[in-house]
Amino acid sequence: MSTTTLSLETVRSQRLARVADFVELTKPRIGMLVLVTVAIAYSCARWGQPEPWAMIHALLGTLLVASSASALNQFLERRLDLRMDRTANRPLPAGRLSVTEVVTFAVVTIVAGEVYLALLVNLEAAFWGLMTWVVYVWIYTPLKTRTPLNTAIGAISGALPVFIGWAAAGGVGSDYLRASSVFMIVFLWQFPHFMAIAWMYRKQYGQAGMQMLSVVDPTGRRAGVQAVCGALALLPVSLLPALYSPGFGGSVYLVAAFLLGSMQLAFAVVFCVSLSDLAARRLLKVSLVYLPTVLMLALIVLWI
Repeated sequence: MSTTTLSLETVRSQRLARVADFVELTKPRIGMLVLVTVAIAYSCARWGQPEPWAMIHALLGTLLVASSASALNQFLERRLDLRMDRTANRPLPAGRLSVTEVVTFAVVTIVAGEVYLALLVNLEAAFWGLMTWVVYVWIYTPLKTRTPLNTAIGAISGALPVFIGWAAAGGVGSDYLRASSVFMIVFLWQFPHFMAIAWMYRKQYGQAGMQMLSVVDPTGRRAGVQAVCGALALLPVSLLPALYSPGFGGSVYLVAAFLLGSMQLAFAVVFCVSLSDLAARRLLKVSLVYLPTVLMLALIVLWI
């Protein structure tokens, strides 16, 4: 292989590595969950009859806004990320991207996302996109080092994308009760989910100075109780979509949602009682199965 070929391969590898770093900056797994939430909320608002291009526009605009939020979150927490093994290799603390590059990326994507939503979806969707961005970046992120209430604020920002999808389908106000029921499902789900994560990484959060419940209360009792309370409150709330789908479809959803919610509650109780890393990891896995399954069921029953 010639020197020129090797040089070209090196340049290509470096470019691919930079692209991968910018992708990592968007927190792809969180972004994917946000997009699934928006898509299902939009489809539910349309009673299972979405307009493909309208939904695609809502997803693309949301992706840009979510990418900006994740990038700014990593910019604001770059020093904290250095203190934790699970985040020390992120592009910014590891030095693979500069502060200027990250901030520029965040500014460009939020402006592009908001303009995209306003022009190609509607102003209400742009409003909820901006609200999600503001709560996540400028309220939730700073509170992580100040108060354990950050989890509740983070749960709000995590659930607000429901309203982006609903607004894209015609407006939250026109169907507020149904939209709110889906919002509450996503909101309450985050408590058992995040308490499991907070317990698994309590030592790293403590080293970084983050005020998670598992840090301010090293016994884990408050984190365990909050996980159980969240799963318990979620159980009846998750049954509400059945009210809007009478008949066989509603019955199928009712049974499935109750069983899934009961399973998650059982794992939350085990976690609360044992407060072991194994129990926390199992609760986390169950929560990752629970939310997309329940949301998909809520959508599927509209077609039955």
